[in-house]
Amino acid sequence: MESLHYLLMKSHSIIQRKIYSDAQKIGLTSGQPKILDYLYEHEGSDQKTIAGYCEIEPATLGSILLRMEQKGLIERRQKNGNRRSLFVYLTDDGKGVCEKMHDIFSRRDEQAIEGLTIEEIETLKKTLTKICENLDGKD
Repeated sequence: MESLHYLLMKSHSIIQRKIYSDAQKIGLTSGQPKILDYLYEHEGSDQKTIAGYCEIEPATLGSILLRMEQKGLIERRQKNGNRRSLFVYLTDDGKGVCEKMHDIFSRRDEQAIEGLTIEEIETLKKTLTKICENLDGKD
C-alpha cells in the first residue's frame, strides 16, 4: 500500500485537476473557485480572513480578487466606516457562478465517494479534519 502522504497528495491532485478543468469551462482561473465557495457562506469577509481560510498568501489573494472584481464577480467595500480594511461581497453574477461551482463540487464529491458507505464517508471526513488540525500551524 502507498504511503499516507502520497495518497493524500495524489487524491488532492486528481480532484483539483478535475475541478479546475470544470471551473475553466465557466471562465474561472486557479484560486477563484475556493474563494467563491468561501464567500458563498461568509459574504462580507475581510481579505485577511479569506486568505487564511483558503490557504492563500495575502498578496496572491489580492491579485486573484482584482481579477474577480474586473470580471464582475465580487466587489470590495468598506464596512461600518472602517477605512483600513476592505470587505468582499459577491455580486449577482458572482452568486450565479457560485451556484455553478456548487454543482461542480457536488458532482466531483459524488465521484470521489462512489462506493463508500455513509459511515465510511463520515469517518473519512472526521479523519481528514483531524489530519488538517494536526498539520495546521506545525512545522
